Amino acid sequence: MLIPLDYYRILGLPIQATAEQLQQAHRDRTLQLPRREYSEVAIVARKQLLDEACAVLSDSDERKAYDASFLAKTYDRESEAAQEAKHQRSKTSAGTATFLQDAGETAPPESKPLEAAPDPHTPSIEIDDNQFVGALLILQELGEYELVQKLGRPYLNNGSIAIAEGRFGDPQLVRPDIVLTVSLACLELGREQWQQGQYENAAKSLEAGQELLLLEGLFASVRGEMQADRYKLRPYNILELLSLPEEKVAERRKGLEILREMLQERGGIDGSGDDRSGLGIEDFLRFVQQMRKHLTSSEQQTLFEAEAGRPSAVATYLSVYTLLAQGFAARQPSMIRRAKLMLMQLGRRQDVHLEKAVCSLLLGQTEEASRALELSSEKEPLAFIREHSQDSPDLLPGLCLYAEHWLQEEVFPHFRDLANQSVSLKDYFADPKVQAYLEALPQDAETANEWVVVQPRSGKPAARLQPAAGRSPAAVPPQPTKQGASTVTLTPVPTDAATAASGPKFQATAAGPSLEAAVSLPTGTAGQPADSTSKARRRQHSGRSGATGKALTGDLVDRARTKATEISAQVKSMPRNRLALFLVAGVLSLLLLWLILSLLASAIQALSPKEPEPLVGLEAPPIEIPTVSVAPEPIAAASGAMTETAARDLVQSWLSAKAAALGPKHTVEELKQVLTEPALSRWQLMAEAQQRNNAHQRYIHKLQVNGVTTNPTNPDRAQVEAQVSEKAEVFDRSQLVSSRNENLRVRYDLIRQEGQWRIMDWQVIK
Repeated sequence: MLIPLDYYRILGLPIQATAEQLQQAHRDRTLQLPRREYSEVAIVARKQLLDEACAVLSDSDERKAYDASFLAKTYDRESEAAQEAKHQRSKTSAGTATFLQDAGETAPPESKPLEAAPDPHTPSIEIDDNQFVGALLILQELGEYELVQKLGRPYLNNGSIAIAEGRFGDPQLVRPDIVLTVSLACLELGREQWQQGQYENAAKSLEAGQELLLLEGLFASVRGEMQADRYKLRPYNILELLSLPEEKVAERRKGLEILREMLQERGGIDGSGDDRSGLGIEDFLRFVQQMRKHLTSSEQQTLFEAEAGRPSAVATYLSVYTLLAQGFAARQPSMIRRAKLMLMQLGRRQDVHLEKAVCSLLLGQTEEASRALELSSEKEPLAFIREHSQDSPDLLPGLCLYAEHWLQEEVFPHFRDLANQSVSLKDYFADPKVQAYLEALPQDAETANEWVVVQPRSGKPAARLQPAAGRSPAAVPPQPTKQGASTVTLTPVPTDAATAASGPKFQATAAGPSLEAAVSLPTGTAGQPADSTSKARRRQHSGRSGATGKALTGDLVDRARTKATEISAQVKSMPRNRLALFLVAGVLSLLLLWLILSLLASAIQALSPKEPEPLVGLEAPPIEIPTVSVAPEPIAAASGAMTETAARDLVQSWLSAKAAALGPKHTVEELKQVLTEPALSRWQLMAEAQQRNNAHQRYIHKLQVNGVTTNPTNPDRAQVEAQVSEKAEVFDRSQLVSSRNENLRVRYDLIRQEGQWRIMDWQVIK
């Protein structure tokens, strides 16, 4: 049979090679044995072709005759290619074109596809049938991967009779050799396409080779190499599929399915599971950040809200961005309110006060927005906000400008369907749907944030976590500074076929910190104490600070300041005017109702007959009442030290009261049975705020008391150390907003008041 090979290519030499180069190339090619999976039949056939090529080219007469035939075919092929190019140029210059007028016409002859046939101008050699496996092996070594598949697959698909009859050698040896060569061609072709950026084609090539080996049940190690490459290829494949136009629904859906598989294997965006892609947590966060710009806002909402339920701090933060963007673009403040509730959960250990200020502003809660700004420790944004609020009694004008800039520059660009939309707070607040929602929304501060980090006193190793509700802004130190989300580009670094198997190499170019810096995992690290007043902070920031402030200069700043002042005035006045009318009308209605009821009561009392005087006097009981001694409750422990049993009952009572106070029924009264100041007032305020805003939480607690310590100088004081497992779900009305599952080591401070032990405070131990 004829094989499209020539003796020079077999030895890897040019036509000008000398006799010494021929011998050296033959020796090197003979010593370079193929993979160990090949049988002796394939190795012998390969060596026969190497020996034949060396023998023909070493004999001067035979080489001269071979060169003449070889060069004739080469020149004929080049001449035909030149004539074809000239023919095409003449057709273009003449302006000839053929158009099909109806479905019955046929295409012109030159547009018909050529029949697959051997090219007479391609150099080829004639080999014996038993050398076919060796020829395939040499073609595979030369990188002719597509040609190997074209020649080998027909014998595997429908040419098994030729193999079974022993035409190419021992069938039990030849068939595995052909399968191995074709599958290795798929593997190397996939790696080559990977380096060229054809990720979907590379995935298909690897899948084809793997399916062939699975069908034949051969070479598990080679199949494992293909599977490893497919795992490492998945991030690139996802980016390629998701970047397709939105009309390519099936392909983009496939990309999302592959992404969900990776997330499931990793255990979430910030999970530590092994998805065998070779990406660490930081690299995967960069990949997610780059992938976001290819997803629409609805696709991101579906993806990240599902991931936030694991729970995942990163997914929750990305869900906040998605809800903010969608809520603002679609004029749906309810989505912004959901984002705010999620931020309150993140705020337990992260500084998200600036984002909460933007949410409060978009919800018309101006006082809460101002309080959130006081708690933020992000220097550059605060400097920008203060600079553009110099002529205002508060920071709302600067916050309006910052919110517009932040949404336009840092939020919208990460959504495929919002990247080109403009941001206007004035248009947002002028929308009738927004106005109707904000007027019906309570103006009190919302809080679902149960813990804030408190800097420990000197000498104490652990930071304290205390309930945040009801505390003044000056009493809450800031959280660690969180940088804004960055734009990171993930590009594959070209590698050769050998190193491609070791894993994908990513080169990230960032315009800012990585997403991991933007969304730090909960660590409980406390920040440095902040100034107690805003005046001290303003003295620290004089003039313009940061790239954000430099972007708005000259006339643009003046126009932006005027516009922001109008918006802030609109935000301030819109919900309060109508609220004041409602309050006045309610007070008048209550006064009128009280007057009517008083007149009716007086009339009924005047008309009713007087009752006879009672025969029993109040100064003494009619019968002697026996004295009953009431046993003290187990928790009270009126005398003696606090025991572990009593401590377990007390802490369990607190967890039950917490679940009842923050639950759907908001039973606040139970808090008084187990808490005392300062914890009592804070938790009462928290429960009442959630009740006003139709938010509640559901808890599942597990408790284990590790020890009880009594104060040796004060028997009415004690400490209880316990391990508390808390699973919580946060609801906005009946809709689940977020969830968490934590295992905390807590030290409770107890005090005995009037014979009753109560919890006055607690701290989480690291």
